[in-house]
Amino acid sequence: MRRKKQELTEEECIDILINEPRGVLALAGDDDYPYAVPMSHVFVDGKIYFHGAKEGHKVDAIKKNSKVSYCVLDKGIKKEGEWWYTFRSVIVFGMIKTITDEDEKIDKLTHLGNKFFPTPKDTEDEINRLLKQTEVFEIAIEHISGKTVKEK
Repeated sequence: MRRKKQELTEEECIDILINEPRGVLALAGDDDYPYAVPMSHVFVDGKIYFHGAKEGHKVDAIKKNSKVSYCVLDKGIKKEGEWWYTFRSVIVFGMIKTITDEDEKIDKLTHLGNKFFPTPKDTEDEINRLLKQTEVFEIAIEHISGKTVKEK
């Protein structure tokens, strides 16, 4: 971290991962091009989880290289009288894998669904409807950093 005054604590970083709904997953893509894709996530037991299709560019990239980064921004604030926003960002580096155990997959989908759906019943209905065609991905965090940024 170059600007130490702007550095967030690990606790602040985790708070952002818990409370913010979306981030951008960065993977090594085809022909050495970076591939970044927006994702909805949940932070559980020190790891990041999200769901997706069983095939596609993201799955292919994960199979080729399990090293990833994941960036999350908070909503930011604009103080009265200021034209700029001040926001906090977190970048996680780690290894990604697909969850294969069905019970664990259901558990993580339940956490994910309960973050976004109005009721636990809605979560359960969606899991029952889409479980067989859904992958669940886990990022085991190796390094995390965050900072406060002023856009001016």
